[in-house]
Amino acid sequence: MIIDRHISLEIMRPFTMGLGLLVLVFIGFSAARQLSAAAAGQLEMLTAFKLIGLNTLVTLEILMPSAFFFSVLAAIGRLYRDSEMSALYAAGVSRGRILESVLKLALVVAMVTGVISVLGRPWAFRTSYELESKAAAKFDLKKMATGEFVNMSGSDYIFIADDLDLERGRHKGVFLQKTYEDADRAEIIVARAAELPVLNPGHAMQAEFFNGYNYLLDLKNEQDVTVRFKHLIVRLDNQEAQEQYRRKAETTLNLAQSDQPRDIAEFQWRVTTPVATVLLALMAVPLARSRPRVSRMRNVLIAVGIYIGLFSMTSVVRTGIEQGRLGEFPGLWGAYVLEIILLLVLVTQPWMKRR
Repeated sequence: MIIDRHISLEIMRPFTMGLGLLVLVFIGFSAARQLSAAAAGQLEMLTAFKLIGLNTLVTLEILMPSAFFFSVLAAIGRLYRDSEMSALYAAGVSRGRILESVLKLALVVAMVTGVISVLGRPWAFRTSYELESKAAAKFDLKKMATGEFVNMSGSDYIFIADDLDLERGRHKGVFLQKTYEDADRAEIIVARAAELPVLNPGHAMQAEFFNGYNYLLDLKNEQDVTVRFKHLIVRLDNQEAQEQYRRKAETTLNLAQSDQPRDIAEFQWRVTTPVATVLLALMAVPLARSRPRVSRMRNVLIAVGIYIGLFSMTSVVRTGIEQGRLGEFPGLWGAYVLEIILLLVLVTQPWMKRR
């Protein structure tokens, strides 16, 4: 317990500081983008802060394993540099006991990372997509109140209004026009008022018009139709709303039941993140070894190279699964088998056995 506590404290100090610094850097980057959108009127300030928090939660899936890897590297390296590791070896502590201490702490960090990856990440994406959709819908309504012709939410309807009650989503003095090129016809609606769904992301848009005229114009000059109405409902095509399925926001359970390559890749990425956390931490132990008062730059460069290589390899394998070039099995698990082999090579080297 004394050894576990000592090594854990040595690792947690740089881990806490490093993770905090990485989170602050990311928050600064995310805040610059979201607050710029808020300043432009595309988002409310509260929505911008919510999106910053959600984006930060998503990125913890990568930041935590990375920060923990370099923290283990720094902490074990310091123990070697200050001859504390030599004292532990002299007291009969084996290298396997050191790995065991790191493993115990790595499992705790891996559990937290796994919860974020499996549950927190999809929830954060769902919530952020919803907030962005609501903000975009409200921003579209604001643009429609400027007295300029606008395209409605990516559809081929052209809309203009004289005034807008933003809370009710009701426009006054409205004009709607659409051209049907295949049929050589055009439709124009002129009404005293119209209501559009303000906060209804993920559904087809529907407009309700009150007290007006609906003109169906034949561009071949054969027959025009004029209809006077008190209440008219028009369903509008909405390409953004039709994109119901967003893979990153889908629950892990649904992804596990899917046979689509992109779903399989996303599912395996989520469930293997804790494995990556543990393997990276264990590999940092032999990579951190150095003799007292000797520069550790060589070991650090090797560790950084391995870190970049491992994440690059998993990204390449993930892309191959998404594109259907690699099968579900071994999939990403094959990449981690290679990492386990690399770990075994590192811990069985002669220089690792020497105390």
